[in-house]
Amino acid sequence: MTQTPNTRPPVASISRGNPIACSTYSFWRFRDDSRFTVEQCIDLSAKMGFDAVEILEMQLTSKDRGYLRSLKRLAFVNGLSLCGLSSHQGFVSPRAEERKANVEKTVASIELAYDLGIPTVRVNTGRWGTIKSFDELMRNRGIEPPPAGYTDEDAFPWVIDSLGECLPTAEKCGVVLGLENHWGLARTPDGVNRIVGAVDSPWLGVTMDTGNFLEDPYDKLEAIAPKTAFVQAKTYYGGGIWYAVDLDYDRIAGILGRRGYRGFISLEFEGQENPLIAIPRSLALLRSAFGR
Repeated sequence: MTQTPNTRPPVASISRGNPIACSTYSFWRFRDDSRFTVEQCIDLSAKMGFDAVEILEMQLTSKDRGYLRSLKRLAFVNGLSLCGLSSHQGFVSPRAEERKANVEKTVASIELAYDLGIPTVRVNTGRWGTIKSFDELMRNRGIEPPPAGYTDEDAFPWVIDSLGECLPTAEKCGVVLGLENHWGLARTPDGVNRIVGAVDSPWLGVTMDTGNFLEDPYDKLEAIAPKTAFVQAKTYYGGGIWYAVDLDYDRIAGILGRRGYRGFISLEFEGQENPLIAIPRSLALLRSAFGR
C-alpha cells in the first residue's frame, strides 16, 4: 500500500522507567563518619548500577574548571550522567544586600552547573533563621516563627523577585531551576506553587523532595507534581537521622506517572544504616517502583 503523509502508521508508544540517580548527599549526609569525596560517590554509584549522579555543591572540594572537567570525564567513562546540582541560598531576609548576595551566589551555582554539563539546579527559599540549630528546627517539624515585625507574607515578594533575577542566567545557560519543597516558604505545597506560579517561567519548576512533607504527604506531593522537573527520593534505612517518613513509592510513582513525569529520580538516603548497604537497597526499591 502506498502511504501518503496522511496515512502514516501510528508510532508505537514505548513505556520506559524513570532513570534513577544517586545524590552524592546519600553518601555524605553531613556526617563526619561518611565524608565521601565526589569522585568516590561517582565511582560507587556506577558500581551499584545507578544511571546518573546528582552533586551536592557543598561537597565539591574545588570549583576550578580543570577539576570540574575531571568530574565530567569520570562520570562519562563510568557511563553516568551528571543530572543535578543541589545548591543552598536564602532569600528570606528583610536586608536587600543579603538577598542580592544570595542572588549572586545562585547565579554562580547556575554557571557551575553549566560548566559541569548539568541541566538543573535545586534552589531553596531560605528561612528566617530565628531557630539557629537545624536539629531544633527538625524537632519543631520545620516550622519557624518570623522575627518580630515581620510575617511570611512579607517574604514571598523577596523570594519571587530574587528568583526572577536568577532567570536570565538560567535561560542563557540552559539550566532549569527547581524550587524544592524544603523549609521556609516552601514548607507547604501552597507556598511552592505560589512562588513558581508568580515567577511563571519555563526556567523555574519544582524539585519534589518526597520526604519533606512530614505529615500526610501524598495529597501534598500530588499538588506539586504538575510543575515537577526533578525528584529527590528519600529513604531511611536504619532509622532517620532527623526524622523518617514511611513512604509508599508505588503510590508516589503513580502520582508522577499520571502527570507524565519521565525525568530523573535521585536517591537521597538519609538513614543511619551503612550507606554501602542501604544505598543498593534503596536503588532496588526505586527501580521496582519507577522502573516500569
